Amino acid sequence: MIKKTVLFIGLALSMLWPVLSFSQKETDLAGRIALKEGWFVQNSAKIRLTGDELSSDVTMKGDWYKASVPSTVMGVLTKNGLYNDIFVGNNYESIDKLQFDHSWWYVRPFEIQSVKKNQHITLHFEGINYYANIWLNGKLLASRDSVFGTFRRFGFDVTNLVKPNGNVLAVEIFRAQPGDFNLGFVDWNPRPVDENMGIWREVYLKLTGEVELANSYVESKVNTKTLDEADLTIKTNLRNNSAKPVDGFLTGKIAKIEFRYPVAIRSGETVNLALTKEQIPALHLKNPRLWWCNNLGSPELYHLDLRFETGNTISDADKITFGIREIECYTNPAGHKGYKLNGKEVLIKGGGWTDDIFLRDSLESLETQVQYVKHMNLNTIRFESIWGNSRDIYSLCDKYGILAMVGWSCQWEWDEYLGKPCDDFGGIQTEQEMTLAINSFRDQVLWLRNHPSIFVWMVGSDKCPKPELELRYIELFKSLDNRPYLATAGTRISTVSGPCGVKMNGPYEYVAPDYWYIDTILGGAFGFNTETGPGPQVPVLESLKKMLPADKLWPINGDWNYHCTHSKQALNSMDVFNEAMNARYGKPANLEDYLLKSDAQSYEALKAMFEAFRANIPKTTGIIQWMLNSAWPSLYWQLYDYYLTPTPAFYAARKANQPIQLVYDYGDNAIYAINETLKDVRNYKASVKLLDTGSKELLNRELDIAIAANTSKKIMDLDTLTETVFLGMKLSDAAGKNMADNFYWLSAKKDEFAWDKTTWVYTPMKGFTDFSALNLLPASDVTLTYKMTDRGNETLLEVSLQNRAPKIAFFLSLSLTDSKGATISPLFWDDNYLSLLPGERREITCIIPKNALNGIKTEVKLSGWNVKGKTVEIK
Repeated sequence: MIKKTVLFIGLALSMLWPVLSFSQKETDLAGRIALKEGWFVQNSAKIRLTGDELSSDVTMKGDWYKASVPSTVMGVLTKNGLYNDIFVGNNYESIDKLQFDHSWWYVRPFEIQSVKKNQHITLHFEGINYYANIWLNGKLLASRDSVFGTFRRFGFDVTNLVKPNGNVLAVEIFRAQPGDFNLGFVDWNPRPVDENMGIWREVYLKLTGEVELANSYVESKVNTKTLDEADLTIKTNLRNNSAKPVDGFLTGKIAKIEFRYPVAIRSGETVNLALTKEQIPALHLKNPRLWWCNNLGSPELYHLDLRFETGNTISDADKITFGIREIECYTNPAGHKGYKLNGKEVLIKGGGWTDDIFLRDSLESLETQVQYVKHMNLNTIRFESIWGNSRDIYSLCDKYGILAMVGWSCQWEWDEYLGKPCDDFGGIQTEQEMTLAINSFRDQVLWLRNHPSIFVWMVGSDKCPKPELELRYIELFKSLDNRPYLATAGTRISTVSGPCGVKMNGPYEYVAPDYWYIDTILGGAFGFNTETGPGPQVPVLESLKKMLPADKLWPINGDWNYHCTHSKQALNSMDVFNEAMNARYGKPANLEDYLLKSDAQSYEALKAMFEAFRANIPKTTGIIQWMLNSAWPSLYWQLYDYYLTPTPAFYAARKANQPIQLVYDYGDNAIYAINETLKDVRNYKASVKLLDTGSKELLNRELDIAIAANTSKKIMDLDTLTETVFLGMKLSDAAGKNMADNFYWLSAKKDEFAWDKTTWVYTPMKGFTDFSALNLLPASDVTLTYKMTDRGNETLLEVSLQNRAPKIAFFLSLSLTDSKGATISPLFWDDNYLSLLPGERREITCIIPKNALNGIKTEVKLSGWNVKGKTVEIK
């Protein structure tokens, strides 16, 4: 009867909400104390703690490492100066793993200001890996029998245990064992030697009055036909922690919207409240600011201030950032799954994310990386594993308009990585394991569901979950969220939900550019390829010098191979990539020659992959490059390296994914125009030039172009190639402004694939194109001038390149270095690894973030295939 009464009063008062005040009350019991700094960590084998010590200043006894939380044990040790060179060569193998067989203590002394009357205190752990005994002031709050699971969240009422001063929180951590559902890096890199044991996410104290808010959430529903209206639903759980009934008001403010809604809660009761436009008419919005992904619009965000007030007291408060957008899943006529944002089909284009091997990512490094994703004209990050030692990476995706695929890792689906037998459904098999998986996913959905960037929950990676587990996931999502879910990233058919509609058939190793256009069965340009890529992306020389001993830089050797993937089956050397490079470009004479040729090969391979999926819209619905980044210094699967320096593939991705672009189709020897925006393009002009290796012009055509929104179309066929040529293309608008350009080097001889020898890794090649003529290119001459402009929070570097020769200047790279020649990063060049036609002039801009230079002496360096290197000092 109480709930019905509350609803009736709410409906009556909601009609008066516009005139109600949203004001600060006299007494505020809501607060949050982050327990981030001031921790001490030590191996239990080196100390002995008693119950008395757990309630005293144990940090004064023994040799403790200073720490902050979140952190893993290895994160703490490296921050304290241990293991400085472990990523050089194969030094990682020398780390003593036995030390992590012991438990490790995390201890945090703290004080708290005087607790107010009727105030409650809860202690929250957002992530512990893997088992823990938790003590506060000498009392065991919970033991490892109940506190376990990487993705569980834990909260404890400590109101009667906390003192004004002299508090000691002590957490004994035990690492995951084989068969435990831990974080996983699969075969991407070596396993973390400590198995990422530690307190890997936030710890905090929450102060509330008698009623606390939990799991507050704003759900949106957009009119996808008109985009001019949306409905919001505000959900929250209100729990009365007192021994008496409490009457109060849930108050909220979103921009100019304010509301005050009455709620009555019995002692110990939790009320699950969902406010819609029926209770709060203003939750029906006209002309809302919608959240769009990169290159489709602005990622608009809103903020909700939510409070529960009783009398003159704020009992609890919540601040929520959210976006208004609509996510839908669809299936195209060929049976391939795709996704719509605000009613518009979106070609998913992204890369696979990994955290740092010891989970040490900072807000600064995360922001740089998400900015990189945007700069590459990508729109998605796939998180295979619910990564992040905080919500920061997801908040940054919200901010920059990057969609997020979030879910479980294939770490749990294969014997070798999980450490126990797996079946056709993976390693989650028993009732106890399924319950852990469900509770873990529930915790993660509640933790992340306010992020508009997340567009799908993935409950499997390589395999579908067991049918009974998938049914439980379905019920979970019905109760918590309105986003689609995906049973697996693989090419599977679920007995519960039917065909998954996506594919994961490789390749993961190097394949030539033609592959993406001519393959119609495996990883080629059709459907949604959830993870794939052309293998290695070798970093720049400065990064190689950080990860390889000086005497191991050349020739390629076992230390290079150690920094490939750590798969036991394949992908653990540069052999496949190098065989193709030697055949296609010629065997390199030295390290400099190797880097030049490997840069060219990885650039053309990566660019063709993205372009093929774009040229085949709408037959294609998604493409995820495997991978985006690296957990440790690597030679494989990275668009930028471990040191946050872009590889050539980074700029290949940026070029390939320009929203409006001209691309060459390796499959049918034709030119396609692509418009991936939401607006039709009219009165554009396409310029197409073909030159031989001596820079003699073979073709020069201009075409009028009109392209409908979100489409691709063929605009011309090329004659059959009879020699090695260069193809240069430009696209300009009606006013003559250059909108996009693209460049290719092509050979009359085609790459050939041994289709009958295809494996899950790749399709081997049995014949190679011939780029040997590139080694005989006549020299060209490029001048370089620059201009620097301080723009407050960043510096704009404008570089002018002029090809003064009648010969093509091929494959030019620009870098900004310090006085010692080290590459400065992060930087955001608008183009790189580019070529200039005879006499061509190009203006290249580079955004330099604030503090990247810090007054150091810098130089702009230019190098190229057939251009003598130049260095210009920045004054």
